[in-house]
Amino acid sequence: MNDQACSGEPKDITCILTRIVVCSAILTLILVLGSWFVAGWPFAQSLLIGAVLVNGSFLLLKRDAQRLIHKVSLSQTVETVVIGSEKTRFFLRTFARLTVIGLFLFVIANHIPINVVGLIFGCVTVVVSIVIIGLSAGRRWTLNKV
Repeated sequence: MNDQACSGEPKDITCILTRIVVCSAILTLILVLGSWFVAGWPFAQSLLIGAVLVNGSFLLLKRDAQRLIHKVSLSQTVETVVIGSEKTRFFLRTFARLTVIGLFLFVIANHIPINVVGLIFGCVTVVVSIVIIGLSAGRRWTLNKV
């Protein structure tokens, strides 16, 4: 990423989220290729399925959270009804997305043999990316402020 798009400040949330997505994609690619050579295609396929499901869910959650923040910030008055309904809509979308992901995983597991360890490693890619980007952003912010 170029420096014009990202100021390096930790408050630039869009930039940090973009970095998380890119880091997760790179980590997924490395893990899938490495596991394909070490453990074989079924393990790599399970890892890829888990990573795609979790990264897709993360992207949709990012979009919904940005939409929630935007709609709440647009309300000129602090109406608890508007804010409450937007929060409820956000939580319902989140639970519906989790249900769809669970059903999708169930359908895939009926057609393709799934390695549970590979699936879990795939699901961890977003969390590891968040930790990596969070630590790097925190370190950069701390060093700039000192």
